[in-house]
Amino acid sequence: MTQSTPFHKILIANRGEIALRVMRSARALGYRTVAVYSSADAGARHVREADQAVCIGEALPAQSYLRIEAIVEAARRTGADAVHPGYGFLAENAAFARACREAGLVFIGPSAEAIEAMGHKAGAKALMQAAGVPCIPGYQGEDQGEERLAQEAARIGFPVMIKATAGGGGRGMRLVPSAEEFAPLLRSARSEAQSAFGDPEVILERAIAQPRHIEIQVFADRHGHAIHLGERDCSVQRRHQKLIEEAPSPAVDGALRERMGAAAVAAVKAIRYEGAGTLEFLLDGGGNFYFMEMNTRLQVEHPVTEAVTGLDLVELQLRVAAGEPLPLAQQDVRFEGHAIEVRLCAEDAAQGFVPQSGTLALWKMPPQLRAEHALHSGAEVPPYYDSMIAKLVAHGRTREEARRKLATGLEDAVALGVTTNQAFLRACLVHPVFAAGGATTAFIGEHQAALLQADEAAAARAAALAAVLLYERADDTQARRLPHKLPISLRFEFAGQVRHASVALIASRRFQVRLDAQAFAIELIEHGDDSVRFACDGVHESAAYWRDGTQLWLQYRDRALRIEDTTRAASARQGGAGGGDGKLRASMNGRVVAVLAEPGQVVRAGQPLLTLEAMKMEHVHAAPVSGRLAALHVRIGDQVEARRVVAEIEVDAPVAEGVAP
Repeated sequence: MTQSTPFHKILIANRGEIALRVMRSARALGYRTVAVYSSADAGARHVREADQAVCIGEALPAQSYLRIEAIVEAARRTGADAVHPGYGFLAENAAFARACREAGLVFIGPSAEAIEAMGHKAGAKALMQAAGVPCIPGYQGEDQGEERLAQEAARIGFPVMIKATAGGGGRGMRLVPSAEEFAPLLRSARSEAQSAFGDPEVILERAIAQPRHIEIQVFADRHGHAIHLGERDCSVQRRHQKLIEEAPSPAVDGALRERMGAAAVAAVKAIRYEGAGTLEFLLDGGGNFYFMEMNTRLQVEHPVTEAVTGLDLVELQLRVAAGEPLPLAQQDVRFEGHAIEVRLCAEDAAQGFVPQSGTLALWKMPPQLRAEHALHSGAEVPPYYDSMIAKLVAHGRTREEARRKLATGLEDAVALGVTTNQAFLRACLVHPVFAAGGATTAFIGEHQAALLQADEAAAARAAALAAVLLYERADDTQARRLPHKLPISLRFEFAGQVRHASVALIASRRFQVRLDAQAFAIELIEHGDDSVRFACDGVHESAAYWRDGTQLWLQYRDRALRIEDTTRAASARQGGAGGGDGKLRASMNGRVVAVLAEPGQVVRAGQPLLTLEAMKMEHVHAAPVSGRLAALHVRIGDQVEARRVVAEIEVDAPVAEGVAP
């Protein structure tokens, strides 16, 4: 079928930065755009910038962005004649592609049949094996009984990977080191897969030690043409989810690129694929590559391919969907320079990458980088969706130039009000292993302690500056009328610790700060509403800040620090998700998806009590102490706020020997 299928107005069945990204290319080609949104996104930027917008339901994805009938109806109401799914949500849902086709809408992506064929991991592996693409040894049978799966895992040999057949993005995936850990990790993977994809089926694969995660970008049209646009290295991951992507890969030379690209093109031709797609491979130390899965959509990390090829991948999607042939052949593809992307996520890296939500009080992205986002100062980061809030991309003539630009740009970015992984990302970029191009999928696991290590000297300077800013904005006018050389005592929470400082104004805009056992000379050179140029012991630097009452957020270098002024409080507040008081607090905003204990039950410290789902990931909350579960304050389906007490344990209750965790 080679006829053209013209369309004029595109509904984007997604939200946030990807919706804005599609709008940009669509408008450049003269298309009108329609946004859809949930009640939580009513004030979002993608809603404001579309030509038209339609609310499709409540905050939870199942009530909005996953409602096929609501999206199709929104297209009908607005006169849209094409749908771009973006990535995530329904982007790889064959039923959605089929519903669009049946409603007379052009689905900007592959056919429902191709999505179905490649979206099921077990079936996709069989197709790839038939096409001659190397695959990882494993089990993808229909018998999903726990006993059979355990037998197959033993046959494959530990460690093994459990993967949801319907999934991606790290959800429903578990690495199993030994037979003893197989059963609980299988149950956890199935539960997460059922929640995320509505399908608990899994496959098993042999775990390859310290591989590279390499993916090949492909494009195919309905005229029988197919090309690849080179590889992306996505090896730096946490929880099997990508954090840093780059093109080209430091581990792929021209000959290997040609082999992997040829395998990818052969695969898409074998299934008569149309549109953008990505084949993901594991690359071992010997240069052998193995098919993992195919993503039948545009990838989050597509900007790095755009940077090195000079192509607009969304524009190519729109042209192919309209029936045009690909505008270039394989020999026309050129690569120039190196590009690296980081995913800025609302998460606390120091607390196991727990998702965060709230209000971004101050948001400024560095102009020297390509920044894909949909945010502004005052924007809400809701707890219902993926934790990624922005993508930052740098391109350079060499890998080192791109890495250096990105590390510097990350240091200049400002994101205050919600905890992000900004400092962690920069630590990855400047780590010697990454800088040398040696990062594998084991990189974060092997170096996490070093990546999370704070610069103590920089932290002390930041604390001294925070003390001055608290002094400057103090409401205690009586203290400000005291002789200027008399120091004022302050107490504040800083980076999880209570700090004591004394601040003395010794001259106009010049302060002497004593912080614990250290002394600092601080001078405020320029002082704006949300930024400050200052000198600390004679060294001039800049910082950004935002204050609300007793709370101060300070962006110093690559770290966003939350400071709480407790000078007038009777005592510093307790922190953490739970502790010796026996109270278990929610570590994030989320929905209760499992309750694993009952009131009256005797539990041990570390025993799982309940599971919260936030931003499409499950997070187990365990007993902080041993004792008797005196109260459980939530039920399955409840939505809870961060730090809410969800369970209470009587800490002095006897715990019998042999109580199973």
